[in-house]
Amino acid sequence: MKLIAKTLFGLEPLLENELRGFGAKNITILNRAIEFEGDLELLYKVNIHSRIAARILVPFAQFMARNEKELYTKINKIDWSKYLSNDKTFVIGSTTYGDVFTHSQFAALKAKDAIVDQFRERTGARPSVDTENPDLYINLHISGNDVSMALDSSGDALNKRGYRTESNEAPINEILAAAMIKMSQWGESTTLLDPMTGSGTIAIEAALIDQRIAPGLNRSFGFQKWQDYDEALFTKLIATAKEAIRPPTRAIVARDFNMGCLSIARRNATRAGVVDAIVFDCVDFKKSEPVAESGLIIINPPYGERLEEKLDMDQLYHDIGFRLKHHYPNHTVWIISSNMDAMKRIGLKPSERVKIFNGQLECRYNKYELFKGKRIEHLINKTETE
Repeated sequence: MKLIAKTLFGLEPLLENELRGFGAKNITILNRAIEFEGDLELLYKVNIHSRIAARILVPFAQFMARNEKELYTKINKIDWSKYLSNDKTFVIGSTTYGDVFTHSQFAALKAKDAIVDQFRERTGARPSVDTENPDLYINLHISGNDVSMALDSSGDALNKRGYRTESNEAPINEILAAAMIKMSQWGESTTLLDPMTGSGTIAIEAALIDQRIAPGLNRSFGFQKWQDYDEALFTKLIATAKEAIRPPTRAIVARDFNMGCLSIARRNATRAGVVDAIVFDCVDFKKSEPVAESGLIIINPPYGERLEEKLDMDQLYHDIGFRLKHHYPNHTVWIISSNMDAMKRIGLKPSERVKIFNGQLECRYNKYELFKGKRIEHLINKTETE
């Protein structure tokens, strides 16, 4: 069975590695997606366990359409009784690129008309559209004249783990948070500090990774409403995932100067089942001290998207760099931001720069290696020991 795992820009290599670990075959890297092959068990397993995938699609139709009429006709010819019945509901999510089909919502509407007209002609009745909780999620993708249709096995996007029912003003995507932790190569027995935790996503994802808790344990999936749903197989995979959970092995500290954010983060961690694995502490990072002699720090500071915030951001990023340089020796630090100018104010030389997106914002995810003394002395010592 051919499958497609969607993800965020720049995370394709991480997703490829993850899928190989699950047993995926014939992997092809696409733009923000990975195409691979697997059976029904792999389909269920990836949905349950993937931290990097956003959706898992099952393609079932590909064709050319030169105009709206041809799009309608070819969709209408598909035997929709394989996937739907009159007592089921569905929704169509569509994306369009090119000069022919310029409005994704209009393309979705034509597809919906083609589907319901087929049922009406054959049975005298029709399935209904439900945008909130449909039985079937259909994915429509049009690039120029190339049309592909797929069943969305995930339903809600996989970043919706089920724990973050509360958030602050600009929460980071759960997939991105997990990817940032993976990119950091968080070592065993290494303390992780999330000093601007907000709604707690980075710390929570870290705890889920450390305890080997599958991110899909506390949610449902689109495939559970399919006509060929194998409940026994799904139940077996969930039981296996629960057996793999282990106690915490690494210290995780979540800090924020805002007690309201910390309260939200703690409640989210409770829903995720990892609240006891995280130390929550109300601390202003600009006045903070390390929690260990060495460790990993991942910072998602405000980006200052509004023009009037620019000067405040410059000062904030300067203060972050100053605190890191003078108070956090022997730490590895990763900082994500879309504010390229403010990032320069950190005053530290990054050893790595990664281009990723937080929502629609193009960001840099920079790595800084901190040490005692002058940088040149550190480089000399490092060379001598290699």
